[in-house]
Amino acid sequence: MPDQSVQPAPDPYDALLLLSFGGPEGPDDVVPFLENVTRGRGIPRERLKEVGRHYFLFGGVSPINAQNRELLHALRKDFAEHGLDLPVYWGNRNWAPYLTDTLREMAADGHRRILVLATSAYASYSGCRQYRENLADALAALEGEGLPLPRVDKLRHYFNHPGFVRPMVDATLAALAELPEDRRAGAHLAFTTHSIPTAAADTSGPVEAHTEDGEGGAYVAQHLDVARLIADAVREETGVERPWRLVYQSRSGAPHIPWLEPDICDHLEELHGEGAPAVVMVPIGFVSDHMEVKYDLDTEATAKAAELGLPVARASTVGADPRFAACVRDLVLERAATERFAEGRAAAAPERCALGALGPSHDVCPVGCCPARSPRPAAAGAD
Repeated sequence: MPDQSVQPAPDPYDALLLLSFGGPEGPDDVVPFLENVTRGRGIPRERLKEVGRHYFLFGGVSPINAQNRELLHALRKDFAEHGLDLPVYWGNRNWAPYLTDTLREMAADGHRRILVLATSAYASYSGCRQYRENLADALAALEGEGLPLPRVDKLRHYFNHPGFVRPMVDATLAALAELPEDRRAGAHLAFTTHSIPTAAADTSGPVEAHTEDGEGGAYVAQHLDVARLIADAVREETGVERPWRLVYQSRSGAPHIPWLEPDICDHLEELHGEGAPAVVMVPIGFVSDHMEVKYDLDTEATAKAAELGLPVARASTVGADPRFAACVRDLVLERAATERFAEGRAAAAPERCALGALGPSHDVCPVGCCPARSPRPAAAGAD
């Protein structure tokens, strides 16, 4: 990680916004939360109650808000310990604290140049552009209220930053250690992420990354790069070459629309049929152990493995790991230094930290990046 200790300066930025998905915090919140998530799709309330059944298994509480509070604390602690004077706020797409309310608070507090950390590490419509659309909606609401509009920039994708990758390596090693000793050496690695429609996958990332051959554009390429990094590091640490595959979970679309496959449960069945002795599920597609990890992996996939008699363990996500907080600080300082260089106030562009084959991603999403089916205004990008 580059040494930013010489000048821990956020200039020209005066605040950081942690932007996340949000989740219900009690049984009465579940259906209203799902109405927010699915607004405009015309899904009946009774259907939403059925969709929300996994939330009710956990008392109607999604762990994501508590996990964001932990990350918020970790970021503030890291910034303070390293002399980075940058206030950190938190807003959600679909539940309180809502993004628009948080941006209104930030504007009222006098912030005019804001960096945004989205809790999604990869390029995709739902993981990047939709957050940018949410930012544009919030800024439009503030403009309608006559409030001063801050400039909002989004931090680059951090899937291959060491502060994201290395905690995942350690988590994979820890999960391997949980397996029965006689099954450990032959365990397979199943790297999991959220399935998305193949059409969205193929158009993810910049236009030059879009594919017409089913290879998945930037979304799949970025996940494969991280999976290779982790698998290679685990091999170096254990001395064992382990079979691995990128698989998917949490599909939510109509059956007739193609989505990325294989599903994690189908993959477990396949591995069992091939005689695999054990599996470690590594949720590289998620920043924290929220509902899609707790339910889709810890509940559904683990139940499937038990039904098959296949030992499984699940690696933790980065969550509020201090190394991830340091990663965010590094990205903040990198972007600030990049802006100062662009403005002619620095002699050189900063070093940009990234592992793997893909290198550091762009700072500003270019035209045509992760397009929506119906174009909408988006902030923090070239279009």
